[in-house]
Amino acid sequence: MFQKVLASFGQGGAKVDAQLTDRAVRPGGPLRGQVVLTGGQVDQEVDGLGVTLLARVEQPGDEGKVELVDLPFQNVNLASNATVRAGQQLTVPFEVHLPWETPITSVLGKYLTGMAVGLQTNLDLSGSVVDPQDIDAVVIEPLPAQHRILDALSRIGFTFKSAALEKSKVAGLDQQLPFFQEIRFGPSQQFAPVFNELAVTFLAGTGTMQVVLDVEKRVRVGKGGGLNAQSRPFIGAFPVDYGRLGAVNWEQQIEGWLREVARPRAIFD
Repeated sequence: MFQKVLASFGQGGAKVDAQLTDRAVRPGGPLRGQVVLTGGQVDQEVDGLGVTLLARVEQPGDEGKVELVDLPFQNVNLASNATVRAGQQLTVPFEVHLPWETPITSVLGKYLTGMAVGLQTNLDLSGSVVDPQDIDAVVIEPLPAQHRILDALSRIGFTFKSAALEKSKVAGLDQQLPFFQEIRFGPSQQFAPVFNELAVTFLAGTGTMQVVLDVEKRVRVGKGGGLNAQSRPFIGAFPVDYGRLGAVNWEQQIEGWLREVARPRAIFD
């Protein structure tokens, strides 16, 4: 009886351990692995066993502060209404389909600062006060089209700074997930006098994706009779057809848009 009480508090109870088969995956593809379920000191009833993809997302908090929350964005149920015997070990394979808008966390094996995407394994035990969990980091490399755009930005002199996920929607575009990724760059030497920062967002789909560029442009505006240096956001979006990826000079297209935004438009710009 005492062992049953301890198991209900997670001591001597069943445990889970997720083992990922794929070292790195891409948006739109499968994430495969297996969950090893190990029974504790007593038999326990399993109400549910599943895996969940989590992303650490920025959202507005109190007094204008930014809060970080772990937001689930894909769930797969693996088992329910079962019994795990004392000392028994079960292996349950799984496959999670990554949404096309899944954020990338690594480029050519290099971690993107600010990214946190993980796979959480949840074991729901009947009568348990503390249910076992296991979280594993997931390495997500860019799609070829995403890699090409990032490479183009690098070739025209922009340098990676950080990445973040924002709990919001990109205005005017179709978006499936409740958050989007911003990959932020410092400006090239050519654009440094004009731009503070550039951020790129990918809204990928099965055959095409939207690339959103968001730049902070330095402007001079009249305020109270004086001139003060401030910044103003400019946003542009263009589609990328996966089948025509190699037919477009992306350096030329991106730099052309940046030159147009950088051009003075009025006496205070």
